[in-house]
Amino acid sequence: MRRVASILIRARRTSACALFLLSITAALAGDKDHARFAVNAASSYPNRQTQEKITVAAAPYTTAEQASAAFGKVNPYAHGILPILVVIENGTGKTLRVALHSELEDLDRHHIDDMPPGDVVLFNGVRKAPGIPNTSPIPHRKAKGPLHTWEIEGRAFSAKLIPPGESASGFIYFESSFQPGSRLVLSGLKDAATGQDYFFFEIPLDK
Repeated sequence: MRRVASILIRARRTSACALFLLSITAALAGDKDHARFAVNAASSYPNRQTQEKITVAAAPYTTAEQASAAFGKVNPYAHGILPILVVIENGTGKTLRVALHSELEDLDRHHIDDMPPGDVVLFNGVRKAPGIPNTSPIPHRKAKGPLHTWEIEGRAFSAKLIPPGESASGFIYFESSFQPGSRLVLSGLKDAATGQDYFFFEIPLDK
């Protein structure tokens, strides 16, 4: 009986190890399907602002080449969504708490709130003319839009803390066309220890 019990225990352990290895293999296989996306240092982007040793950079993604690198086969800008890559570099020597609020200010001083990534994947709208807000009472949404892909949410800005000397990056999205000379307005950075707010950032989007 002891021998039988020992054999059963070994069988269970072997089965558990096999399942564990299979799960790792599946995860690695999934990672191969997701192309790596490189983000540079905040100081390397032309559209940036530095305040109190915090550098915030912003890069609008409007071309098919940019979309291919970040979103694979999907081009959000071709469907009326402007993705902006945001890179925040923390040089304060303190941990930053992040609860970003972002607005896009166009050339006519209209302020457009960002669109949550979960709404972007359901979006099925059409491009508006620059500077004209969406006044339609009927939202352009459906169960699965053309932007229903993991990269939209997977590469969205989601950092909640940025340790000293570190940086965080990700995309924020706007239902808007790109206008050179518009500005990205960001707020919501705090000293994690004291709760002190840092001044908001206004990054000109010239390039």
